[in-house]
Amino acid sequence: MKTDIEIAQSTEPQPIADVVKKLGIHCDDLELYGKYKAKLTFSKIKAAEKNTPGKLILVTAINPTPAGEGKSTVTIGLADALTKIGKKAMIAIREPSLGPVMGIKGGAAGGGYAQVLPMEDINLHFTGDMHAITTANNALAAFIDNHLHQGNELGIDQRRIIWKRVVDLNDRALRHVTVGLGSPVNGIPREDGFDITVASEIMAILCLATSLEDLKKRLSNIVIGYRYDRTPVYVRDLKVQGALALILKDAIKPNLVQTIYGTPAFVHGGPFANIAHGCNSVLATSTALRLADYTVTEAGFGADLGAEKFLDIKTPNLPTSPDAVVIVATIRALKMNGGMAKDALSEENTEAVKAGFANLARHVENIRKYGIPAVVAINEFVTDTAEEIAVLRELCAEIDVPVELASVWADGASGGIDLAETIVKTIDEKPANYKRLYDNGLSIEEKINKIAREIYRADKVVFEKKAKAQIAQIVKNGWDQLPVCMAKTQYSFSDDPSLLGAPTGFDITIRELVPKLGAGFIVALTGDVMTMPGLPKKPAALNMDVAADGTALGLF
Repeated sequence: MKTDIEIAQSTEPQPIADVVKKLGIHCDDLELYGKYKAKLTFSKIKAAEKNTPGKLILVTAINPTPAGEGKSTVTIGLADALTKIGKKAMIAIREPSLGPVMGIKGGAAGGGYAQVLPMEDINLHFTGDMHAITTANNALAAFIDNHLHQGNELGIDQRRIIWKRVVDLNDRALRHVTVGLGSPVNGIPREDGFDITVASEIMAILCLATSLEDLKKRLSNIVIGYRYDRTPVYVRDLKVQGALALILKDAIKPNLVQTIYGTPAFVHGGPFANIAHGCNSVLATSTALRLADYTVTEAGFGADLGAEKFLDIKTPNLPTSPDAVVIVATIRALKMNGGMAKDALSEENTEAVKAGFANLARHVENIRKYGIPAVVAINEFVTDTAEEIAVLRELCAEIDVPVELASVWADGASGGIDLAETIVKTIDEKPANYKRLYDNGLSIEEKINKIAREIYRADKVVFEKKAKAQIAQIVKNGWDQLPVCMAKTQYSFSDDPSLLGAPTGFDITIRELVPKLGAGFIVALTGDVMTMPGLPKKPAALNMDVAADGTALGLF
């Protein structure tokens, strides 16, 4: 069996300029990065705005397990299948971070015969977007420290600077650092820290901005810290929003690539889903909607995190709302949610499927709260048995949700035809009636309670002392009318990663709230969510190499 990278390297991609002709995109509309990658020009993005948006399909999943769900793989395979049945389809997905690529999770370019190409480039440096975001973030950190060193005209309290530096790697040693040591010429000593680049607010801003002007406005609204009198300090006070926007002027343009089957794909942006809102850029999704009849996009992790944030934070910034939501699951992951050990998942166990189905059923129920029809996609594994699949079909029938098997990893576009046809039929027969879970006019506590009770099924929300004080400060500063972005473990509906399935009888504890005024939301931190991950004992990087001719080796 070929590995993902061997499949990708055995595929002869088409020149990207030829791939996008079917969308009405011409060479003059592209900024080429070699033969197979390009960015779309602002003029083409603007010209497409006059087009009526097509149908939007959001792909999400059950809570992830080490057994794997294959959400990106199904997203890509579904778009290929839509193309195969004669639909004008396009993909809009996130671009990978080097941290997970070099760590354990892997990239976000799909797998098997449902991949975006060139896979090596996308999983590594791609078009340089991650580096631009890293540079902009760290430039702002440098401007802050220089301001302190040059006399601190704004009266910034160095103990209350909340802006951190970033690097696009998993590096636990950088979580807490001290800067400015050595001598007076090295600046003002203070405590600092690093986040991973995809956790930077600048990443979230890039993915929510609708234009360069909107980008600049959002950058100016970033809160970098507080003065001695506790009043907030914004980027606009430092007068560097123009410089930061200049660094990002190319990164904000969506990246165009293709699938193995030649379906056009935007791969752009990628904020962490358990820290930020976890979706690709608004510009990419909006433009895809105006270029294709069907746009397939995805949200990070399970539907309790990714889909909730897509629907409550990103959708209000789009020209249309999702027409259908695909919830991806595997028999293996359902069995693990049903209590089976990872090393026993290849054994048939219909009772574990039934127990784990509670997790899937809850996600289906949650999606329906938004007024959007759901379709279940079962990403097939060779270990799935006919009995287990039959039980799952019966369970889906009991809650009246369509379910289709998808073998896109092994069979490519052909393996997703049934799923594609079911989704098209669902969109045609069950028009969506989208509504947000909450109104921004609710208090911070009410919005968090709404998410925790209705999406997670928590009994109550416990606000720690620090969080209560921060809510009071948020209200005082007039920021309480913003949506809430929950930072929570991806493995459970609760804030305890060990509670799998569909837990009940638990509380959600809010330990801290962080204003992200540029992004336009308030982050509520629960549990032990890390904004700078660490590497595992045996990182994926141990298997990676490069041949003498430059060919990438061991990249999945």
